[in-house]
Amino acid sequence: MTLKVTLAQPRGFCAGVERAIEIVERALAVHGAPVYVFHEIVHNRHVVESLHERGAIFVEDINAVPEGAICIFSAHGVAQTIVKQAATRHLQAIDATCPLVTKVHSQAKRYQQQGFDLIIVGHSGHPEVEGTRGQIEGTVHVLCSLAEVQALQVADAEKLAYVTQTTLSIDDTRAVIDALRERFPKIQGPDLQDICYATQNRQNAVRELAHSVDLLLVVGAHNSSNSNRLCELGKQIGITAYLIADANDIQPAWLEGQPRIGVTAGASAPEVLVQGVLERLRALGNVDVQEMDGIQEQITFRIPAQLLTEVRQSC
Repeated sequence: MTLKVTLAQPRGFCAGVERAIEIVERALAVHGAPVYVFHEIVHNRHVVESLHERGAIFVEDINAVPEGAICIFSAHGVAQTIVKQAATRHLQAIDATCPLVTKVHSQAKRYQQQGFDLIIVGHSGHPEVEGTRGQIEGTVHVLCSLAEVQALQVADAEKLAYVTQTTLSIDDTRAVIDALRERFPKIQGPDLQDICYATQNRQNAVRELAHSVDLLLVVGAHNSSNSNRLCELGKQIGITAYLIADANDIQPAWLEGQPRIGVTAGASAPEVLVQGVLERLRALGNVDVQEMDGIQEQITFRIPAQLLTEVRQSC
């Protein structure tokens, strides 16, 4: 069969993910193995396994990190209780929290200081949401659906504020925020622009791509929020869409009668996995690959100053 493949632009790694991975790599270069990472540094098995092979040890319990060891906090951010536990154990903590998530943390703290109860629009249990919840000591509600908005019970409807998980679907978030504002007219909260630029850009690319393809393949981990949102968006638009961890997940039957294929990748999926998908498709038929026009992202985030200093000292 002949397949016309269009690559979304932009796709794959965002600046926050690149920064987090670089932090682990630099920590290994400066301090040597092992270095410990609290939670997966980003939600991608291939990235985690690659760093593990180089000496990174991933833990879900801060008490599993030996006292005094190097400990990196993941890009999703951590609760203040974790920061305090790390200090108590004299860990050499390095914060790889995405700066856009840190911005949400600052917003949450500011609302708390102003006496507001906080609503987090996001998925309960997601590391980013739990990290944001853990920034404040006051009342916190987590919700992500219109039904949850209607069922919400609050102490004071005039002292409410919200923040958002950065990797949600913009459309879904807009609907929830609109419902919150309708039910609680005095509610305070940031603009939708605080959903991170990478999430918005990748969703916009899928919207454009969907008009010219029959099938959408989204490369990303199944526990990656932004990857799941890309797949859901394709389905909402009306095309067949699959979330795949890598090329091995592709089923030849998916391609039957659907010769125009779009390929994108979540913000924590490396480009090497996209290239693996193209190799798999070439093994199944004749492939014509083109890349759509799109935004060329130029955003970068600085790594922590402590690592820059340590790198200079090691040179």
